[in-house]
Amino acid sequence: MSTFMEKKETVDRKWYILDAAGVPLGRTATVAADLLRGKHKVTYTPHVDCGDFVIILNTDKAVLTGKKLEQKFYRRHSGWVGGLKEVKYSKLMEQKPELAMTLAVRGMLQKNTIARSQLLRLKVYRGEEHQHQAQKPELWAAE
Repeated sequence: MSTFMEKKETVDRKWYILDAAGVPLGRTATVAADLLRGKHKVTYTPHVDCGDFVIILNTDKAVLTGKKLEQKFYRRHSGWVGGLKEVKYSKLMEQKPELAMTLAVRGMLQKNTIARSQLLRLKVYRGEEHQHQAQKPELWAAE
């Protein structure tokens, strides 16, 4: 019996909805990263992009545990001298909760070209509404 290897032409992609309301940010991000990589499938192959589409709703109602709102920073650097920009997560969660969720999911994916294409299948929204009803997304049951 030989080992099954998925091919990118035969991947069957589904759409899943995750609700982040009242759930810690990292817990939602880990589930989303697993769905984007396809690790929930029996046909998972590490070197093939076999994941699904993920829609995350209610990111503004996601929870950060402990003192992360006051102590954690989102940092980026322009590459120039003195170009470090810092934003506290309390301000980031008020203004751009979609960015905070995207950064959390991106940090849990591989650091390669497959992860960049997987991140394109992540759709993050602040509220309940999304524009993907035509794809008939399924609500992912928490396990």
